[in-house]
Amino acid sequence: MTSETKIVAPRQVLPVTHLKPARGWVSLNLAELWQYRELIYFLTWRDIKVRYKQAALGILWVVIQAVLTMVVFTVIFGGLFKLPTDNNIPTPLFILAAQLPWHLFSGALSRSGTSLVGNANLLTKVYFPRLAIPLSAVSAGLVDFSVSLLVLIGMMLYYGTPFTWKMLMIFPLALLALLTALSVGLWLSALNVQYRDVQQMIPFLVNIWMYASPVGYSASLITNPTWKLIYSLNPLAGIIQGFRWALLGANPPDVMLAVSSAVVVVLFISGLFYFRRMEKTFADMV
Repeated sequence: MTSETKIVAPRQVLPVTHLKPARGWVSLNLAELWQYRELIYFLTWRDIKVRYKQAALGILWVVIQAVLTMVVFTVIFGGLFKLPTDNNIPTPLFILAAQLPWHLFSGALSRSGTSLVGNANLLTKVYFPRLAIPLSAVSAGLVDFSVSLLVLIGMMLYYGTPFTWKMLMIFPLALLALLTALSVGLWLSALNVQYRDVQQMIPFLVNIWMYASPVGYSASLITNPTWKLIYSLNPLAGIIQGFRWALLGANPPDVMLAVSSAVVVVLFISGLFYFRRMEKTFADMV
């Protein structure tokens, strides 16, 4: 008789991750977003494709929206009210330069504010950092921004506007506009999970915010130092004035941009903590 010896390979022990609801004011744990960067890219690309799926004109809607809004605002603010522009900049160009950050902000805010409820199926089925949803909704607006920028460059060539190094400043200003939208969107998206009235309020908020921002007029019209400081609490005031300065040589945003940036930082930090605080309730309430 022969005996056989069986060699049994040791069983591999896999790490186990326990998901528990956070207690108290949890840490932000932003490094986790990098681990899920592919998911953020997928969600962003999905939002872009869904927006233009089965649309006959596709991306041309961005051009149509920019041009028609420019025409209407030029007739109202430049023709009827005859509001002056900085340094005699042509009114259509002056307004189009303001629309660039405004449409980037308003579109990102509208999408991020309702993003959690719109992705309820994901929230209830799989774990991932919930911050990825509003972040991807905000990032999807960069495609529209790029197309609108090409339209603006074409208008600058038509009016013979010189190109200077200051134009590079529009990229950090665009990021600041996205950060503003994300900051407010974190508050609204978390509140919208609990109170669905928020999604009805967002379009109204965007409309009011547009008239409170210097889209159709110049922020330089406000000369009183006290009122100018109060007006600077609107983050879009400094951002829009910064775009006009960088692209067209308008009056510099000076202290207005500094105040607006400080407001964005406060909104962003507080929005992150509130979002993380409410994150544990999303799956149950959505």
